[in-house]
Amino acid sequence: MKSFRVVVFVLILLSLTSDCHAALKAGFYVGKCGKQNVESIIRNVVRQRFARDPTIVAALLRMQFHDCFVSGCDASVLLNGARSEKTAPPNLSLRGFDLIERAKAAVEKACPRVVSCADIIAVAARDAVFLSKGMNYRVQTGRRDGVVSLASNVNLPGPGISVSQSMGFFANKGFSTREMVLLIGGGHSVGVAHCSLFQNRLYNFRNTGRPDPSMDVNLANRLRGRCPQRSAIDNLVNLDQTPSSALVVDNGFYKQIKARRGILEIDQAMAFHSSTSAIVTSFANNGKSFQTQFGAAMIKMGAMQVLTGKKGEIRKTCGARPRRSS
Repeated sequence: MKSFRVVVFVLILLSLTSDCHAALKAGFYVGKCGKQNVESIIRNVVRQRFARDPTIVAALLRMQFHDCFVSGCDASVLLNGARSEKTAPPNLSLRGFDLIERAKAAVEKACPRVVSCADIIAVAARDAVFLSKGMNYRVQTGRRDGVVSLASNVNLPGPGISVSQSMGFFANKGFSTREMVLLIGGGHSVGVAHCSLFQNRLYNFRNTGRPDPSMDVNLANRLRGRCPQRSAIDNLVNLDQTPSSALVVDNGFYKQIKARRGILEIDQAMAFHSSTSAIVTSFANNGKSFQTQFGAAMIKMGAMQVLTGKKGEIRKTCGARPRRSS
């Protein structure tokens, strides 16, 4: 009986040790790819793309958000399929999939079936932020890729959501109001929006037949030129209207919405809502504080419902259907 108890104790101890090793950590791939530095390989791919297309920063941040806030950070948003997450309306405008595949091919060449697509998303987003003069936060790695990707699982908030509704959505995912303001502001500091997503604010806000009174009049007049009411072309507009910071992950976005120059309704509403206005002001006044806290919020988001240890799998290509049926 004593020997049986010893065996059970050892098995439990090994199980706990395995779980500890399976957890996310910075530098997870050190020593797992020979002398190759996995994160450097990914960063080189991101750097090459950023050099010719700085707007890739917003695309990668949005991709990580859309992945993590659906079924966890498991790269399920990358999977192809007739009913996969890619086919859900909020994901139809996602881009950057080719960059992730290029990074995956590069790490596969260095060490096959070691690095997950989920980790590549997280590392690539961080690298893009850094290249855009943002913070170089330490990404935790060790994720594995999910095997289920269904459009029916995609339930993401739209640009017309209220601040209270947005707070509820983020709270249900384990995020504070401050973290909500950080993640929305950080992503939208370099983001763009099609005219169709905010055109109601320019012409017929809430069926009043008038523009949104919370938008700066001069901005509204200028945007009407970019977004004609009956145009067949759905133009793009920068969410940060300051040319010098429109492609930089910085606190300029918060300064813009305080000046009533927010593009999306949720962005502008955050500047004046009783639960978020003080937070917006603090970030508008302190760029360094924003950078530090944004990095921390990104790390937290990247740990949402991750698969580690022997859960999930490591895909050979990020868009390939998993070996197991979903």
